[in-house]
Amino acid sequence: MSKRDYYEILGVSKDASKDEIKKAYRKLARKYHPDVNKESDAADKFKEAKEAYEVLGDEQKRAQYDQFGHAGPQNQGFGGFGGAEDFGGFGDIFDMFFGGGGRRRDPNAPRQGADLQYTMTLDFEEAIFGKETDIEIPREETCDTCHGSGAKPGTEPKTCSHCNGSGQLNMEQNTPFGRVVNKRVCHYCQGTGKIIPDKCSTCGGTGKVKKRKKIHITIPAGIDEGQQIRVSGQGEAGVNGGPPGDLYVVVQIRSHEFYQREGDHIFCEMPITFAQAALGDEVEVPTVHGKVKLKIPAGTQTGKTFRLKGKGAPNVRGYGQGDQHVNIRVVTPTNLTDRQQEILREFNDISGNQPTDEQHGTFFQRVKRAFKGE
Repeated sequence: MSKRDYYEILGVSKDASKDEIKKAYRKLARKYHPDVNKESDAADKFKEAKEAYEVLGDEQKRAQYDQFGHAGPQNQGFGGFGGAEDFGGFGDIFDMFFGGGGRRRDPNAPRQGADLQYTMTLDFEEAIFGKETDIEIPREETCDTCHGSGAKPGTEPKTCSHCNGSGQLNMEQNTPFGRVVNKRVCHYCQGTGKIIPDKCSTCGGTGKVKKRKKIHITIPAGIDEGQQIRVSGQGEAGVNGGPPGDLYVVVQIRSHEFYQREGDHIFCEMPITFAQAALGDEVEVPTVHGKVKLKIPAGTQTGKTFRLKGKGAPNVRGYGQGDQHVNIRVVTPTNLTDRQQEILREFNDISGNQPTDEQHGTFFQRVKRAFKGE
């Protein structure tokens, strides 16, 4: 039976780079390694992939294979699978299978504590102007009784005799290709490298206790929905003497009945009467900074927007101040008195039941063109 083409086995083209060949082999090795794949043909496929990589992964052997095919490598004596104890120097493949081998992190090394997240809801004005406040969060802190060791006062943790303090055990396994050493987390000490014979009664041997902590925070002026504040060192306690994590306060903002916000700008809708719109007027507009007088020109239409410069939200990073945009809405009167109806009829008769010249030349002219299909 003839052998399959090595490029076909690895699933790469004949002009594939060395890195592409290596990646293809690693993918097949992870898939078909006998310790991972228990299918009946997995060992043969693993062996086939390794043989292909031994040839195509070596520039000299690959050149001979490209020139002579399978006859070349076999005559040169490098086409076999190799000894049971030799896996071709691909220890990184087994590191992927078995957790990194000797490069595993020291279980007793100091490690930073976990970060915490707290969600705070603010009123609209609180987000605009900022505030100082206290919040209370549940978090794990170092046990005051054992000072984080987990051991009863007067005692101390012992080095795990099963893993000798490494936190991992070597599990030897015989395979069709030789003996493989599999490194696993030590289940006697849970990977810590230590055994606590007499556990602290306060924390139960964990070295940490749950507490509610009051923290004073400053909300910066101009903070917006979804933004967060980092409070350094107010997260969970560190491990093995490591530094604590950080606290992240995420902001939510209650909606306002009058204002809406987009970035640093504030938007509102201002109702005015028909008479104010037609004749013009000066009205007071609420802003978060206080009332502001706004001049309404005669003939103002619904949808007209006026800008109140600097009456928006301050930029949270200090880049100036936003504006307030006032959208005018002309309110049609309802429940008119007899006298009001009489005046409006008179106005309608005088105007000939037609829009004004200004309106005729703009909006109503566009409406007529639309009806005509122009």
